[in-house]
Amino acid sequence: MNETCRKIRADILSISHTSGHGHIPTCFSVVEALYAIYRVMRHRPEEPLWSERDLFVLSKGHAALGHYCTLAACGYFPIEAVAAFGAFDSRFGCHADRFKVPGVEASTGSLGHGIGVAVGMALALKIQRSDRRVFTLVGDGEANEGTVWEAVMVAVDQRLDRLTILYDHNKSQRRCLQIPNPAERFRAFGCTVSEVDGHDLQALETALTRSVDRPHVVVLDTIKGHGCQTLCEEVFAWHRRSPDSATLTRLMEELHAG
Repeated sequence: MNETCRKIRADILSISHTSGHGHIPTCFSVVEALYAIYRVMRHRPEEPLWSERDLFVLSKGHAALGHYCTLAACGYFPIEAVAAFGAFDSRFGCHADRFKVPGVEASTGSLGHGIGVAVGMALALKIQRSDRRVFTLVGDGEANEGTVWEAVMVAVDQRLDRLTILYDHNKSQRRCLQIPNPAERFRAFGCTVSEVDGHDLQALETALTRSVDRPHVVVLDTIKGHGCQTLCEEVFAWHRRSPDSATLTRLMEELHAG
């Protein structure tokens, strides 16, 4: 595991323990994807509103803690600031607010909505003849929402070749309505599709820099809770749970033993 990604996961665990909030397994499944995005996109942590920056929208907004910890790792703010996660009047809410957190481009949380915002951004930039890119990270659960596929249809119709959609295929919906073949479905809609190991940083960066002439979907084969055996084995029990002190120690040991 990349050491920065391990550190991000450790920060997620610590802050969830302190705050009593956080969706740890779903954050863990996208750590490498989040970090890879910020390694390839144009951005300036010291100037979050730089006019030539690329844009990222976290459509699966319940992974906000993972996004915050990644932004901290990239230098947007000190990780100590995120310790207030979920507290009353904290700028680091359980769902991100673009008016409060540097680096957050869209306030998300209602599942299925973030991708539509990203498509709108990409369309606006195309109209402006800008070469800026837009990235959005979608969960497999929210892909049950019709708005996701409506947004994809618009993106294909408008040939938004500067739009990259990352699809977190962590099988979180396997007890209800899992989409078993997301790559095939996105291809049927007219997208260029790449399929990668969502925990392989190099493979992710290669996919994210692929040259395309239409919307690009990167299907991430991920494991919910990746990095901690307990989280992987008890994924549903940990959906909305924070560790106590003893459990935090055990999870940290598992994370650093991997």
